[in-house]
This record gives sequence, structure tokens and C-alpha cells, in this order.
Amino acid sequence: MVRLTKIYTRTGDDGTTGLVDGSRLPKHSARLEAVGAVDEANSVLGWAVLALKVSEAETAVRIQNDLFDLGADLATPGDDFTPSDMVLRIVPAQVTWLESLIDEANEALEPLRSFILPGGSEASARLHLARAQARRAERAMTALATEEPVNPAALAYINRLSDYLFVVARAANSDGSGDVLWKPGANR
Repeated sequence: MVRLTKIYTRTGDDGTTGLVDGSRLPKHSARLEAVGAVDEANSVLGWAVLALKVSEAETAVRIQNDLFDLGADLATPGDDFTPSDMVLRIVPAQVTWLESLIDEANEALEPLRSFILPGGSEASARLHLARAQARRAERAMTALATEEPVNPAALAYINRLSDYLFVVARAANSDGSGDVLWKPGANR
């Protein structure tokens, strides 16, 4: 259980942040860029929750918890991605769960006839923003992976998350019938 009694520690005043293993990195490191991008995705998803129906909001809050797990995973350097009582790691079951949600949501959607523009309903617009932020987090994570080992399940999770957010954004637009379609070259 996490217990925070003091919010500031002053340990980061030198431009570094502590990791789970006790080591410290510059706040601008690739690892902390990835952690920060995941935090930003989580924050935008929290904003999207405010526009969702109760059942969708409950799923989104579960995903927000997974994103905290993902942040902890990224804040734990090393190449052993086995979870333990002391080490949080994203596991394949979390990826499989997202895939099942994607498949379920996609079944009810109108088939895509074009690329779609982010928008339509307020809920959809917020979900598209969360999707774009998840893609940013994925780019930060894959950049980190070129320098240091990154949990393959974590990479798969963030990739599926953006797919999930895409289909639920479409679902929020009357199951796709309210999607705003891209009209290539419409403004020439």
C-alpha cells in the first residue's frame, strides 16, 4: 500500500527522479519521457471518463489503474519482466483483456468507409484525444526500447490501448454512424 504523507521531498531539485530500484535519472531521460507520456495518457483518459456512460467509465477507470501499473513497470529498469510482490509488471493477460474489449466493441460498429476525423460527440472527441496521447506514449516507449530493455507486454498493452480507444470513440458516435468522415482534398 502506498502512503504519501509529504508531497515534496526536494530530492528532485537537482533535475533527477528516483526509480523503483533506488537509482536516479535525469528528468529528461528516455525512461522518464516514457513514464511521463503514460501519465499524460492516463490524465487525458480521466478527462474522457467524465463524458462516458457508467459501464464505459468503469472500464476506463480499470484501464487507468493499468496505466499506473505501466508507469511502475517503466520506472523499474532491468531485463527481468517477471512480476512479484515487490515489482509491478504489465502481463500478457492485461493485453488479452484489452483485445477482448476491442473485439466486443468492434462487432457493433458500422464498417469503416473512410478514415475518420476525431470528433462527433464530446465523448468521442475526448476518447480520440486519449487515443492520440496513448500513441505518443507508445512512441516514447519504443524510443526507450532502442536504448534499454522494455517489457514486451508493456509495449503490446500501449499499442492495444490506442486501438481500444479508437473503437470506443467510434462507439460513442452512435456505433460509428455519427463518425465524421475524412473527405480527401475537400478544401482545394
